[in-house]
Amino acid sequence: MSAVGVTPETAQIGLIGLSVMGENLALNIDDHGYRVALWTHTEGKVQRFIESGGAGRPWVGTRTLEELAAALSPPRRILLMVKAGEPVDEVLDRLAPWLAPGDVVIDGGNSFFGDTQRRETAQRARGISFVGMGVSGGEEGARYGPSLMPGGARPAYDLVRPILEAIAAKTDSGPCVTYVGPDGAGHFAKMVHNGIEYGVMQAIAEAYDLLRRGLDLPAEQVAATFAEWNRGPLESYLIDVTAQVLAARDQETGSPLVEMILDRAGRKGTGKWTAQSALDLGVPIPTIAAAVDARILSSMKEERVTASARIDSATTGRVIGEPREMTAAVHDALRATTVCAYAQGMSLLRVASGEYGWKVELREIARIWKGGCIIRARLLDTLMQAFERVPDLPNLLLDADVRPWLSEAERGWRRTVSAAIAAGIPAPATSAALAYFDGYRSARLPQNLTQAQRDFFGAHTYQRVDRPDAGFVHTDWPRVIPQFARGGPR
Repeated sequence: MSAVGVTPETAQIGLIGLSVMGENLALNIDDHGYRVALWTHTEGKVQRFIESGGAGRPWVGTRTLEELAAALSPPRRILLMVKAGEPVDEVLDRLAPWLAPGDVVIDGGNSFFGDTQRRETAQRARGISFVGMGVSGGEEGARYGPSLMPGGARPAYDLVRPILEAIAAKTDSGPCVTYVGPDGAGHFAKMVHNGIEYGVMQAIAEAYDLLRRGLDLPAEQVAATFAEWNRGPLESYLIDVTAQVLAARDQETGSPLVEMILDRAGRKGTGKWTAQSALDLGVPIPTIAAAVDARILSSMKEERVTASARIDSATTGRVIGEPREMTAAVHDALRATTVCAYAQGMSLLRVASGEYGWKVELREIARIWKGGCIIRARLLDTLMQAFERVPDLPNLLLDADVRPWLSEAERGWRRTVSAAIAAGIPAPATSAALAYFDGYRSARLPQNLTQAQRDFFGAHTYQRVDRPDAGFVHTDWPRVIPQFARGGPR
C-alpha cells in the first residue's frame, strides 16, 4: 500500500497526531521549507487535513506507521503530538518495528519528566534517540512560533536543531529554543514553566478580585487598569490577555463576559507535578503551591456556595482605602508576587538540574521564555541578566536588580495583603509570596522549636547554635524540664 499523495521525494520530518497543536505545528514546519509526512490514528483525518487547511502544500499523507517510516529520509526525525501518558507508550510500541538505530523520536506533549526519563533509557537501549520537548505558546504559538524546550542526547538535538530553530518564536535574543539537558530536562523545564504560569495567573486573578469586588471598581475601569499596567514593568502576555478578557462583553446579556463564566478553574496536571517535584527535592514554592490549591478549591463550587450561606464572618468583603492608592498598592503586590513565582520556579529548576546532572543553563531558559510561551514578559530580560552575572545564583531575590524592585513594592504589597485579610477576600498566592519573601530574608526562623519538639517526642536530634558543626545531639528532655512545666499524665 502506498502513502496517500506520495511523490518520489521523501519527507524531512514525520508528525504523528493531528490535534489542533499537531496541525498548527505541521503548518509551521511546512512554512519554513521542511516537507512533513503525516499520520494519525483517526481514519481519514490525514486526508481531511490535506484537503482543507493543508491544501496546496507538499504533504506526504500516510495510512500506517510503516508508510510513515518509509516516507522519511534517514536518519528519521519523528515528532509525536499525542496525549501524554499511555498514548505515548502505545505509539512508541507500534512505531518500534519501523525504526532503525540513529532515528530520533520527539515527544512534544506535556509528559511527566519521569516518564520521559524512562522512555529515553528504553529507546537508547534500542539505538533510538528519544527527545522530550516542552512546547509552550498554545495554538497560536504552535502555528507562528512557540517556545521549545528539548531534552535528550545532545547529538539527537543537533539533528533536529535546524527545524526547531526555524519554527521557534524569535526575539532580539534569538530563536526561542535551546538544548535544555539530558533525558527529562526539557519536560521538567516545561513543567516549571507551567508552575510559574499557575502562580502568575492566580496572582492576576487575586488582583482582579481586589479591584472589582474589593474596591467595587467598574468593569471597564478594571480592564483599563490592566491595559495600563501592561505598558509598564508588568508588561507580559498574561497581563495583555487579562486586559482583553476583562474588556470583552457577553453578547447575550451585555455584561462583562468574564462575569458570566463559572468560577471553577481547570487543571491538567503540570501544576500538581511541579508541587510534588518541589516536595521531593526540598524546594519551597509556596506561591505556585497556593495557586494549585486555589484551583482545587475553586472546583468545590457547590460546597463553597453552601459554606457561604452557613459560615458567618465579621468581614465586609470590601477593601478600605482610597481607590487610586489601593490600585497602586495592588499593582506593587502583583509585581512582587510575580517575581516570587519566577524565583521559586527557577530555584526548583536549578536544584533539579544538580540532582539529575542536567547542567541546565538558567540564563538560556530565561532567554527562550522571552517569546512564544505563555509566561513571556519584560521581566525575563532581568532574569537573563541576573544569570549572566551569577550563573549559579541560588535565588532571584538575591539579584542586584531584583532587590530594589521588591523594596519599592514592599509597602504596597503588605498593604494589599492586609487589606485582603481585613476584607475577607482570599489572596493565597499574594500572601504566600509575601510569607516566602519574609521567610527567605529571615536569618532566624522558629523552626528551632519545631526541631526541639521532634527531638522531644521522636529523638530526632538537633544541632546547637553555638556548635553547629559538632554534629547532631539528643536531649533527655525530662531531665532538663522543671517540675512545674511538665505536662500531666497522658
